[in-house]
Order: sequence, then C-alpha cells, then structure tokens
Amino acid sequence: MSNLDAKTADTSNTEKDPADWTTGGEPMTGAQASYLKTLCEETGHPFEESLTKADASKLIDLLQGESKRVNDGES
Repeated sequence: MSNLDAKTADTSNTEKDPADWTTGGEPMTGAQASYLKTLCEETGHPFEESLTKADASKLIDLLQGESKRVNDGES
C-alpha cells in the first residue's frame, strides 16, 4: 500500500482532465449552469443548457479567459 496523500502528491487527481471524468457525460450541475450563464452574459456567448459536466467545465475555463471581470480580479 502506498503512503502517498492524494491531496498533496504531485500525481494527485484533484485536477483531472474533464475528458477523463467518469461522470463527465452527465448533465452539468446547477452550480456549473449558474456560473456558465453569468460568464456567457459577460462574454456575449450563447448559453447552452444541454452541456455535459465535462463540456461545461471546458467552456467555463475558456470563458473565464475572456471575462473582463474575472481577468480584472487577477493579480
């Protein structure tokens, strides 16, 4: 048995590619939908309510890069 702590080890799975999520094909969560709606409004992108968890995560990452509010908050 390994003594690695999954939360602190360099090989941790806390940041897994959405394409590798076992639940990535499920509908996006309510929290994802809410945040994505806000980002879509801020960036002028259409909101698509039928996205999967994985696709919503990828789009959130993309739109965060385009959001003036999100980028203005970075140091």
